[in-house]
Amino acid sequence: MTSTIKTYEDLLAEKQRLQTLMQTQKEIIRGDIDEIKEELAPVKTAISFVGKLTTQDHSNPLLNGTINTVIDLVMRRVVLARAGWFTKLVVPFFVKNFSSHVIDDKKDDILRKVFSLFKKKKKGDNSHESNGKMHPVEENEEENDLD
Repeated sequence: MTSTIKTYEDLLAEKQRLQTLMQTQKEIIRGDIDEIKEELAPVKTAISFVGKLTTQDHSNPLLNGTINTVIDLVMRRVVLARAGWFTKLVVPFFVKNFSSHVIDDKKDDILRKVFSLFKKKKKGDNSHESNGKMHPVEENEEENDLD
């Protein structure tokens, strides 16, 4: 407060000054919070990574079960074949947890690739892989091969 309030106009002017001051203080606080968020971004990333290592994502049990089985076979029997029992227990645990999160992020691409393997070919498909039998070469194909 800069001076004493004597009239109604002085009161309105003081109210306006205080509202302006409040807006300025809010902007300063927002700026400080944004700076703190930027400074803590690496910490947030590290905490997120540790969280992915220690917890498993259960959103897609079929893919996770398949990946867990593959990880068990590969990690314990091939990669960690000569490691101690503690390493054989801990490393696959972390790999399974992290892979479940990666699978959750990329599940659409993975499912699309898996389903494309089992997709039936169309009737008009003239590929030589259709049933494993030899097909006679049509005249159009011979002309294309000679060019």
